[in-house]
Amino acid sequence: MRKLNKRILLLSSFLMITATFKSFSQGFLKTDGQRIVNEKGENVLLRGMGLGGWMLQEGYMFHLSNLGRQYRIKEEISKLVGEQKANEFYDSWLKNHTTKTDIDSLATWGFNSVRLPMHYSLYTPAVEEEPILGENTWIQKGFDMTDSLLAWCKANKMYLILDLHAPPGGQGNDLNISDRNPDKPSLWESEANQQKTVALWRKLAEKYKDEPWIAGYDIINEPNWGFESKEDFRGIAEKTNAPLRKLMVEITKAIREVDQKHIIIIEGNGFGNNYSGIFPKWDDNMVLSFHKYGNFNNIESIQQFLNYRKEHNMPIWLGESGENSNTWFKEAISLAESNNIGWAWWQLKKMGINNPLEIKAPAGYQKLLAYWNGKGEKPSADEAWETLQAFVANTKIGNTVYHQDVIDAMFRQVNDDSAKPFKANLVKNGTTINAVDYDLGTQRVAYFDKDTASYQYTPGVNTQGNIGRTYRNDGVDIKTDATNHEPYVFNFEDGEWLQYTIHVAKAGTYTIEAKLNSASSATIAIEMNNEIATIPIKAGLKEQWISLGKFQLKKGQQSIKVFAETGGFDFYQLKFD
Repeated sequence: MRKLNKRILLLSSFLMITATFKSFSQGFLKTDGQRIVNEKGENVLLRGMGLGGWMLQEGYMFHLSNLGRQYRIKEEISKLVGEQKANEFYDSWLKNHTTKTDIDSLATWGFNSVRLPMHYSLYTPAVEEEPILGENTWIQKGFDMTDSLLAWCKANKMYLILDLHAPPGGQGNDLNISDRNPDKPSLWESEANQQKTVALWRKLAEKYKDEPWIAGYDIINEPNWGFESKEDFRGIAEKTNAPLRKLMVEITKAIREVDQKHIIIIEGNGFGNNYSGIFPKWDDNMVLSFHKYGNFNNIESIQQFLNYRKEHNMPIWLGESGENSNTWFKEAISLAESNNIGWAWWQLKKMGINNPLEIKAPAGYQKLLAYWNGKGEKPSADEAWETLQAFVANTKIGNTVYHQDVIDAMFRQVNDDSAKPFKANLVKNGTTINAVDYDLGTQRVAYFDKDTASYQYTPGVNTQGNIGRTYRNDGVDIKTDATNHEPYVFNFEDGEWLQYTIHVAKAGTYTIEAKLNSASSATIAIEMNNEIATIPIKAGLKEQWISLGKFQLKKGQQSIKVFAETGGFDFYQLKFD
């Protein structure tokens, strides 16, 4: 066994060295008019994932919106377990949250790039914490983490985009995205913070100037600041953006002093979307980034950026998007790619269903949340520490929940509208299929639901997608049973339906039953082999089986549709006898 493992190790090392050597043949990415291209002049469409929550925690990612900023989360942890263990928790977090296995998985799923949201404090101290005021010292931890991530990307022939998500002082009034302390000067209120930001980018560029698998430098994430008026809290209405342009020009100049090769990525005010006063462009190897959340996926939603691309003869990139349903994901990516716009999604993992990997809440976590929300008793130091250690362990990819439906929507469904089985669903006498295991696919192909996405930034539209926010990220409403903790479909409305691809082991006549819950009378229907059977549901059902009829099933693969002809019932399972 030891000899075999050694051979495998040697073979793996050889393959990695070979892959790394071959990877350098791709060369640096650069701009060519309105396109991003490789050294051969071939168009490159970046399909990326942001590593939110690793170097920079935002409270909402972990049901900690009341705390919000990372420094406040750390303060509360310190109050419970002490500063030493709080530091130990964060060291463990940075070590375990994102590993090579995460990047290997991204490559397997189809991603070709990674966006790294960086917290400046992992690379350099805060201005007020410098040993010698006005000078810049460097912290090795951040550079070591970036080196590791770059090596993992290289091994998978994936590009890495460096994104300064949290610059010194913080770039706006959305405090959480940059871990900003409003009691201290912001990036825009402190010349020292600005100069430290410039120096950090020069240092990064100097270190990575010869790395072709770094795609570019996303120099300031989502500025959101009213320069002309403090009432313009997010910088959405800003007309000149003069301080933002000035700082981005200074950063670019510092980078170009040591690095002439890498793409510079810029973001406008108002969370990357307000480019008033930003142009003309000041570098020939520059990409305009915009961010897109919760609006319609039509050409009008991106037209201004298409106009910028043409007017300024520069590529555009959807540098951050996501936090929605599978329907929205499929539509947004289709819109981007049909217009030759690369994208980076947000984010790989957090607590929740609308990302590829879901972090599970550990035992004791609800007690911790209740205390931090002022609704529960204080856990002991030992209890809190046990919960926090389990929390870190749950961030490891092997302990997360993989949402295949999210990946299917982002890749296959963009080019293929067909349905495919969510599970094998091998049918024989006594087989049960969970209602939530309907087919993978788009709305009106694998299922139909009246509410499939969230348009939280669209006035007058109040939709959410899966209002139960569990198990799957489609429009179908799913919640978890309080007793057996199994997921089921609820809020099944008139006209909604679910399709199941089944594989019948043996042809024959089968009785199909449905396990239902219904407070009021309703009507369920089933379509099988172009035959539809309609069955009334009596009021007062409590997780009871009702017969949907006898059906002749052929051997092999076929599909079944279950309809809520008159909705209002909960749907748990199908059974075949």
